[in-house]
Amino acid sequence: MKTKLKKIQYNSPVVLTFAAISLVALILNFVTAGLTNTLLFSVYRSSLANPLTYIRLFTHVLGHADFSHFIGNMMFFLLLGPIIEEKYGSKNLLCIIAVTAFVTGVLNCLFFSSGLLGASGIVFCFIILSSMTSIKDGKIPLTLILVCILYLGQEVVNAIFVKDNISQFAHIIGGICGCVFGYATPKLKKK
Repeated sequence: MKTKLKKIQYNSPVVLTFAAISLVALILNFVTAGLTNTLLFSVYRSSLANPLTYIRLFTHVLGHADFSHFIGNMMFFLLLGPIIEEKYGSKNLLCIIAVTAFVTGVLNCLFFSSGLLGASGIVFCFIILSSMTSIKDGKIPLTLILVCILYLGQEVVNAIFVKDNISQFAHIIGGICGCVFGYATPKLKKK
């Protein structure tokens, strides 16, 4: 049994650690009846004098409303994240996650009065970024165009016509971040 466990590799440290911390945040949310999500794992308009306001701009991506929300995000996160981490490196991936969290958090606070939590903005960043992993000589991959039409197009339609508790805005902004990183990361390739 011990030799079989030695064969299991912690192959994607940033992705696996992010998923583990998100699971801990979800458990804490249940144990505290939502208090930890409110204090730490969701972003919303709050006083700029409150130090937690700035922390939440990054940590909101770790919180999830419930197990279904967590699983929905983590399936894509764990599928796409290791590919991106292998291609661009752990440090670059951590930067991509932090910047995407910050941008979606700040823009949500500026334009919406509702709170935001969950990794879906990062998931959409990964979806777009993974379709750009083979960019060569500044050419636009057809896969990128199709993914943008299918995934981001659907989010635009849903934002206009569907009233739900899903932040299509965060998905769209995450996708835009993925596109920006996709064009910037050839210069940031794994070292």
